[in-house]
Amino acid sequence: MPERNRRTVYSTDPESERAPTDRPTQQTPPPRQQPVSVGIERKGRGGKTVTVVKGIQGAPAALDKLCKQLKGRLGTGGAVKDGVIEIQGDQRDRVVQMLVEMGYKAKKAGG
Repeated sequence: MPERNRRTVYSTDPESERAPTDRPTQQTPPPRQQPVSVGIERKGRGGKTVTVVKGIQGAPAALDKLCKQLKGRLGTGGAVKDGVIEIQGDQRDRVVQMLVEMGYKAKKAGG
């Protein structure tokens, strides 16, 4: 990089002094140690039903990966919001079955 394009950047954040490899990474516990609840929600969604998977711990990348697997096997849409996986439609039974096959302790929640 040419010398004229370099700029010194100052920060007051003590975390910035550490190298990126020194920062602790969030480890994902094994699936069998994670109690997962699978429920449905309709409120605030314009009457649409959404399957909600709560209780999965770990890095956001692991949640995204699991959400993608569930969406692919179910053939539906979905997203990860605030650490909760949301799958379109009432898919509770199928999601619980898939999570149990993956080794999670999954239970249906709600009516």
